[in-house]
This record gives sequence, C-alpha cells and structure tokens, in this order.
Amino acid sequence: MVSDPSSGVLRVVLGDDPPARLDKALARDVPEEAALSRSRLARLIADGAVTRDGAALGAKDKVAEGEIIEIRLGAPEPVETAAEDIPLVVVWEDADLIVIDKPAGLVVHPAAGNPRGTLVNALLHHCGDSLSGIGGERRPGIVHRIDKDTSGLLVAAKSDRAHHGLAAQFEAHDVHRHYLALVHGVPSVGDPRLRGLAGVSVEAGGVIRIATQLDRHRSDRQKQAVVTHGGRHAVTRARVVETYGAPPAIALVDCWLETGRTHQIRVHLAYGGHGLVGDQTYGGRRKAPARALGASAAAAVDAFPRQALHAATLGFVHPVTGETLNFESPLPADMAGLIAALEAPRT
Repeated sequence: MVSDPSSGVLRVVLGDDPPARLDKALARDVPEEAALSRSRLARLIADGAVTRDGAALGAKDKVAEGEIIEIRLGAPEPVETAAEDIPLVVVWEDADLIVIDKPAGLVVHPAAGNPRGTLVNALLHHCGDSLSGIGGERRPGIVHRIDKDTSGLLVAAKSDRAHHGLAAQFEAHDVHRHYLALVHGVPSVGDPRLRGLAGVSVEAGGVIRIATQLDRHRSDRQKQAVVTHGGRHAVTRARVVETYGAPPAIALVDCWLETGRTHQIRVHLAYGGHGLVGDQTYGGRRKAPARALGASAAAAVDAFPRQALHAATLGFVHPVTGETLNFESPLPADMAGLIAALEAPRT
C-alpha cells in the first residue's frame, strides 16, 4: 500500500515464497491498485529508487519473505494520451471522483494494441486536467479496471487525495464489488467434484468460496492460471441466483470479490468447472445443450459474443467526504436479452 502519499513512498511487504530476484518479487507483490507497470518498476530500480533498509537494490538482488521494500515513486511521468470525445454513462461525479457504467468493448487504459478509443481517452476529454495520477505515471484517475469485454461500474479519481484514499480501500479489500455472470452448468454446494478442489469451501447460505493463488499462465502470457506455488492470493465468493434449462444447464451467478486480481472471476469459475458463457479465453469451446435448453436458447448461448460478466454493484467510502456510496447497474441489453431467450418457451 502507499504508506506516505505526500512523499510518494510505496512500502511493499514481500509475501510467502517470493521469487528470488527483486524485480520478479516486486512484479508479483506490488498491489495492482498501485498501478505500477513492469517497465516503470524496472526504471525505478535502475534509478536507485528501490531500497531495503535504506540501501538501493538491483533487479537481480536476492530477497526473502517478509522483507519490506521501499519504492520512491517521484513525480508522475506524463504520457502521450489524447483526449477523445467518447460518450460516457456517468453515474456519479463530484470534484474528487467519477463513477462510470462502462459498456462492453471499451478498453480501460491505452496499451500497445489499443492506443486510442479507451476509457482513459474519454475521461481526459470529460474531466480535462483534473484527473489524478498514481504509481509514478500519469494514469489518469484509474484505481481499478474491468476487462474490455466486461460491462459495468468503475470508479476513477479526480484528485490525488481521492486517488490515494480509493487505492487504500481497494488494497484493504474494503470496496464492495458484486458481479453477475452467466455460466455453463450450475455450481452446487453439494457437488463432490467441486468441493474436492483445492481452495474450494462452502459457507452459509449456499455460498461457494474459492481461494487460490493466481499467476500468469506458463505457456500463454495473456492468461492467468491457478497455481500451487507463488502467484497472488485471490478469493472469490459465488452464489447461484437462477438456473435455466431442464435439467438446469446455465446459471446466473452472483460473484463478489475479496481480492481483485486480473481475470479473477473468469479464472476461478473456470477452475470450478463452470466457465462463463461467451468466454473465449477461459470458457473453452463448450456447447450449450439443446436438449436441456431448447434449440433457440442453446443457439443464443453459443452465439453470445463476449464473456457474460457484468459489474453490477460498487460500494465504497468517499475518500474525501467520508460518505458511504453504493451504486447499482442493471444488466446490459445483451445479457438481459440472453436471459430472456433462456426463459422463453422452448423451441
């Protein structure tokens, strides 16, 4: 977490069984909310801004579990990101923060493959120079992200005070985030196969808890995977809201996050054997059973063009005013339409 925002110091406590090298250990253990890219970390190490007990460290220096590493971030570095007049659905806005209902298909932050047309480009146009930076780079306002093809609620900061306060809440797991997902099959607390998976447990009210380590996939660096050693601790809870088909073949699942790792819900549900409808990365090529759903509904499931995942609820304490804020977003038209197809008389 950022322990001294005024001086720009980030203190990182290395977790269990860290990679031996400093650069790799920091890449694993720096909180995602700090918005520090690997390239930025490498520059900070090279500049002598990463220390242990006051001594500067090199990228290949050995580190150990429990050590405290200090990173002096310095002033944010501007990046060439153009403001673009992209329509936004603004749910809430004041002088310190803005809450957006993001449509599916909109990338949050510019990257090599998406330099323009992102949420950041839109925020720069909407908010001008009021957006905050963090992590030693001018990453306008971004405190957390949702995937390009995930829809729903996202908060961005417009002041440095709000940015640090929101980042601290995300790091402390104090932000309430619920997602609605359509998945293949029905996650069941009575399923011995599911309950037999490492990290899976059952809580009161039919809640399934999945707690694992997540890390980059060994052979596909664009994916995340459940791992037994290393990685980052990730906890997802899930509860079935509704089922569709006879016998049930698709379920609407309410998922909420204790942590917020990349692709976390998608990876965890796939790990449990219930990949998201439309998820080309983790859902496999699973076909919807026409016998259970009907031909029309099964065809609608198979044709769904994105992961059926929506950030439906977002709650946090306003980092400046102290007000408790809670926001809800209705299902987008594509997911609502798919549910309507699943509920229609079988054809």
